[in-house]
Amino acid sequence: MRFMIIVKATAFSESGAMPEESLMAVMGAYHEELAKAGVLLDATGLQPSSKGWRIRYAQGQRTVIDGPFAETKELVAGYTLIQVRSREEAVEWARRFPAPFGEHADGEIEVRQLFELDDFKPGPALERFRQLDAVRR
Repeated sequence: MRFMIIVKATAFSESGAMPEESLMAVMGAYHEELAKAGVLLDATGLQPSSKGWRIRYAQGQRTVIDGPFAETKELVAGYTLIQVRSREEAVEWARRFPAPFGEHADGEIEVRQLFELDDFKPGPALERFRQLDAVRR
């Protein structure tokens, strides 16, 4: 089972300010624990939305919308991707996740399970994804 631990953005993360060394050390230690346990798949922080864009799909058209985006509560500042045996194990790892902006700063993480290919109805389109997955591995 794969889960994504999503760090919700704040005005601080959207400002582009870099985290303090002490926070980097705590995050590094946590991610080292994940790696040693064999559950870490990927983890990284994201640049502020001012350096990003969105593609809006409407009535068959695609429109590029450059950042920044005003609603920080709807933005992602970073993520950690883990693979564990159960939801309970994912909850335990998430509870240990360091406060994303420091112990005394407000912050929030969200945890979501990823779909696996076996969750989908069999068919030719799914087989294409299975082939892509096999090549990727």
